[in-house]
Amino acid sequence: MPFALHGIPVSRGVAIGRAHLLAPAALDVSHYLVDEDRLDDEVERLRSARAVVRAELAALKRDLPREAPEEMGAFLDVHAMILDDEALAREPEALIRNRRYNAEWALTTRLEELMRQFDEIEDEYLRERKADIRQVVERILKVLAGAAMLAPAPAPPSSLAPDGEPAPGVIVVAHDIAPADMLQFRHTVFHGFVTDLGGRTSHTAIVARSLDIPAAVGVQSASELIRQDDWVIIDGDAGLVIVDPSAIILEEYRHRQSERALEKKRLQRLRHTPAVTLDGLEIDLLANIEMAEDASAALAAGAVGVGLFRSEFLFMNRRGELPDEEEQFQAYRGAVDAMHGLPVTIRTIDIGADKPLDGRDGRDGRGDRGDDFETALNPALGLRAIRWSLSEPTMFLTQLRALLRASAFGPVRLLIPMLAHAREIDQTLELIAQAKRQLAARGQAFDPNLKVGAMIEIPAAVLMLPLFLRRMDFLSIGTNDLIQYTLAIDRADNAVAHLYDPLHPAVLQLIARTIREANHAGVPVAVCGEMAGDPAMTRLLLGMGLREFSMHPSQLLRVKQEVLHADCQRLERLVGQVLEAYEPDELACALKQL
Repeated sequence: MPFALHGIPVSRGVAIGRAHLLAPAALDVSHYLVDEDRLDDEVERLRSARAVVRAELAALKRDLPREAPEEMGAFLDVHAMILDDEALAREPEALIRNRRYNAEWALTTRLEELMRQFDEIEDEYLRERKADIRQVVERILKVLAGAAMLAPAPAPPSSLAPDGEPAPGVIVVAHDIAPADMLQFRHTVFHGFVTDLGGRTSHTAIVARSLDIPAAVGVQSASELIRQDDWVIIDGDAGLVIVDPSAIILEEYRHRQSERALEKKRLQRLRHTPAVTLDGLEIDLLANIEMAEDASAALAAGAVGVGLFRSEFLFMNRRGELPDEEEQFQAYRGAVDAMHGLPVTIRTIDIGADKPLDGRDGRDGRGDRGDDFETALNPALGLRAIRWSLSEPTMFLTQLRALLRASAFGPVRLLIPMLAHAREIDQTLELIAQAKRQLAARGQAFDPNLKVGAMIEIPAAVLMLPLFLRRMDFLSIGTNDLIQYTLAIDRADNAVAHLYDPLHPAVLQLIARTIREANHAGVPVAVCGEMAGDPAMTRLLLGMGLREFSMHPSQLLRVKQEVLHADCQRLERLVGQVLEAYEPDELACALKQL
């Protein structure tokens, strides 16, 4: 029977497909469709892995010391029985043959189903046996990982099923997905995301937009109400999730998908059109990227540079040492080279809140204190961004040297997140100078005149703008955090996500003041937060005097379309009325005039 769930819209578009409930353990395996002619090989790969585990268990039992408790032998016998059970033998093979899942994906899919079934068992002893099943599956996955080099390369998703009919998409449904984990899905077969948790500007939502895949977050209890293989529609524009839709609803949304595809094609015609307003003002539209390989998407969208390279994604999902100077340098240089002479603004590592790193010790540049973010009472107010970098000078100097070295290969700007104190600015500038001296001593090239900018994302920074304007070369307004800190809302907290309001009068006053004072001082200012990529906000920001926007490449052409139809002189007069409005009705009326 059809039913609908409501969440927060975070990524436009429509996705239609079968639900794939994703347990946390499944994030660590690869997901891809196997070519039709390799299905037998993939089944054999799974069987071989099970055979290896069977031999391991037999050897363990054979080599048990005489003094070992009898329970140990019985324990190994139970694992051997589980290994040969139909649930882990034939059923994963059926998923490989019928859905073309790779072996790891098929195995973890079956594991999740079994875990849910065992949770419903009343007998405590039997319910606890699910731990044994998980351990057996982990053994098989370990063998598969060791044999990964023998597996076929992941195949690109096919739009057609073997019989020529459109293949159903795969909709990921999860309690939550970390942003670094979402990045692993950029080249997979997933067509949409639904999560129980999240807000409009949580970093999970931001990465969903960066993948340009329809998504809805904050859909409470979605992972409990949606069952494996349910047909699901995601209406990304409305944050609506429709489960088990009727034929009429399904047809309507397929029509919307077609219209969406046509809209994308029409927007592509604007790719090489200069972003100039009706009254002749040139507007710079830049791209936000997470990884060096995203630079190609920025160029494809017609970006005139990278306004925000989020360097922290180089540090995430690692099981060991953090990236060293050479690895970081190659990544930063890769983005610079890919932009072919266009400017690249690289933000120093910004971790904390909903972007913690793996929990390692983090001292002397060997780790990241990720555990601090797990235990902090409020990680959004804790040791994050520049605060953490300054507390780890060895790590910070490593990153600064890598950034500076990349500046020898093209125009690079350095952006510092979450500055609020004069001493933080001074410490940061001194460490940059120290990194320059270290490179000079090595004889390694860098741009000695590299521009250094500050992110304005704390109200205190807006209130002390004269200090920033004297010491920094440019400013970039991070509206996501600025809204969070102005309204005292943790944007990663689902309970208060509905209070997050980019149009709150206090937020608008802070943004307008920053743009006005920076323009008056002749200091370049941009917006790199989510407001920059929202076409509904474009006219408002233009009217405030903003001339540089930075957003994900997938949002750029829609914003350009708004720019091309804008008259900034007219908008400036109308925005004056917006900034004078404090009552909700007055504000809504003033915004409508835009």
